[in-house]
Amino acid sequence: MMIKTHTRIYLFAGWILLIITSLMSCGKSNGANITEEKVSDSISTRLKPTYVTDTVKHDTDDPAIWINQEAPSKSLIIGTDKGGEAGDGGLFVFDLKGNLDTIKTVTGIQRPNNVDIAYGLEYVGNELDIAVTTERYTNKIRVFSLPEMKPIDKGGIPVFEGDTLKDPMGIALYTNPETKEIYAIVGRKSGPKNDYLWQYKLSVNDSGVVKGKLVRKFGQFSGVKEIEAIAVDNELGFVYYSDENVGVRKYYAHPDSSNTELALFATEGIKDDHEGISIYKKGDKTGYLILSDQQAGRFIVFPREGTLSDPHNHKKICAIPTMNLESDGNEVTSVAVNEEFQNGFFVAMSDDKTFQIYDWKDFQKVIDLAINENTEVQ
Repeated sequence: MMIKTHTRIYLFAGWILLIITSLMSCGKSNGANITEEKVSDSISTRLKPTYVTDTVKHDTDDPAIWINQEAPSKSLIIGTDKGGEAGDGGLFVFDLKGNLDTIKTVTGIQRPNNVDIAYGLEYVGNELDIAVTTERYTNKIRVFSLPEMKPIDKGGIPVFEGDTLKDPMGIALYTNPETKEIYAIVGRKSGPKNDYLWQYKLSVNDSGVVKGKLVRKFGQFSGVKEIEAIAVDNELGFVYYSDENVGVRKYYAHPDSSNTELALFATEGIKDDHEGISIYKKGDKTGYLILSDQQAGRFIVFPREGTLSDPHNHKKICAIPTMNLESDGNEVTSVAVNEEFQNGFFVAMSDDKTFQIYDWKDFQKVIDLAINENTEVQ
């Protein structure tokens, strides 16, 4: 679909006023889970989480969602704890109500930043789901089996070898829909203005150890801050990443594709840092891209499919203020995991050592109001 505003309401102040109005209306007529609080001498309406996870030890950064395909209600949320400057980090595992699973939680990872999930890795005659995280202080990525959260990488896979700029931070996993091959796309704390991202094909040797083979270097960088948040759309074959303080960049995800940038969007109306990116899938082609506007305490929603005339023209639909503090990473699923989350749920890091879990229905109500009341669909 193509979204077009009536009177250039993408201007920051006007757009926020309209979205606040939508949220208030949503709360009165549709029962969205909202609260009102004093913000900058004005009343701001913010979505409230359904659940807040138990706290981690040091500092949260990025969540991932693993769907248990046999028993969706037993799906898991995996979140990184960077571990402070000492790097005493880990992957903290929670159930769908935010309760910590101390048995599955992995500690002793040296400053993990981002984490992502992939399904069906060919593993010694079977298929295995995996969680992969960056380990900044060792310049490696770490691979764990799901749902057991057991290491299957023999201490980690080195990344950015031969380059002076390493310090891996962001990661997203791309699964080729045709071959089922799995790739890790890795970002770093700082890097060159070209080929900032390196892409690795994951495979398993005869001993059951996951290895990574470098297959591609790509991605422009403004040089302003850093690139951390990365998301991959497997079905459409795109990779998105946040060039902080600049915008969101879009490329093809397949390693043999063109390294030409397809789009740069979200270049206006973001307070400071462009952070976490996630993709809500309504089908193979439709849905939403969700971007964290970190310092503003809100999430910006774009159409996943772009416009009818230009699939790479992702025009902002709305902004959704939440209770998250300085949110870096986020993740979302459209899977009906239980009776409570029949349309999936959204989870985002908060700067109070937690992750906040939202019923997607509350997000959808705000999006629908923004589309129906403030825009024209063509």
